[in-house]
Amino acid sequence: MATEPSDSGWFGGGTETGAIKGRLFAWACLAATLFGIGMVMILLVYVVLDAFAIGQPNTAPWLDWGFLTNATSRFPEQAGLYPAIIGSVMMMGVIALSALPIGVGAAIYLEEYAPDNALVRFIEINIGNLAGVPSVVYGLLGLAVFVQIMNLGMGTVIVGGFTVGLLILPIVIISAQEALRGVPDSRRQASFGMGATRWQTTKNVVLPEALPGILTGTILALGRAIGETAPLLMIGAAASVYSPPSGLFDRFSAMPRQIYAWVGMPAEAFQYGVMAAGVVTLLTILLLMNATAIIIRNKYQRSS
Repeated sequence: MATEPSDSGWFGGGTETGAIKGRLFAWACLAATLFGIGMVMILLVYVVLDAFAIGQPNTAPWLDWGFLTNATSRFPEQAGLYPAIIGSVMMMGVIALSALPIGVGAAIYLEEYAPDNALVRFIEINIGNLAGVPSVVYGLLGLAVFVQIMNLGMGTVIVGGFTVGLLILPIVIISAQEALRGVPDSRRQASFGMGATRWQTTKNVVLPEALPGILTGTILALGRAIGETAPLLMIGAAASVYSPPSGLFDRFSAMPRQIYAWVGMPAEAFQYGVMAAGVVTLLTILLLMNATAIIIRNKYQRSS
């Protein structure tokens, strides 16, 4: 027998009181969203104004072509970010070639091949826990494993890439697992019914369908990786370098590490103008990298 909906709940049952509370809840959510966006916009405007010396008479813009092509200097007017930009790009290359294949491969095994038992569940729980470990702990791990045990060199590009790669590895695994879980199981069963093996099903059915979601996770992971500073401090990345690294075993500095060094300089021009120019450059490179990845993701999404 049908019963009338109760209006004792927060949203009621379509009654006037429930509708008012629903609108209040929606406005509260909108206010929270606008507050977060507003704080970010205020920070961005503040940094951009400092980077281009807007509202500062008789002061040249800190962010110009010379800033992007010069090395750092003890004089604020001559300081640049070029070696740190190259160092960050090379480090991101190491991360992409090491952490992403391992992370996606681990996710495929856990979702498509691993048996459903206590050991697998224990591994998945610990992967989730590792995603919340502070980044400085990964820096100490990289110092112990890659510098002291494997002797890959203090503050080298390959050590930085491997260390930050460990940091984002759990994020890549979890996001890839969620993308694989989003593929309907009926497609797997249909593929098996056609006589396909598990490998053929994974390669031809599951991965093409899950690829857009996997790429979205890697975008987020790489976005976090390029802005990390604490692991680079732990593995001995240089505060300032005057020439870009020429190989994976050269000492390097990354953009967040160089910006952190500028903040600690005694001159006020370094703490505000030069630092702001570095932040704008870092954000621009991050946005360009994310935009490229999104375009690639959308291309695969349309083709699938």
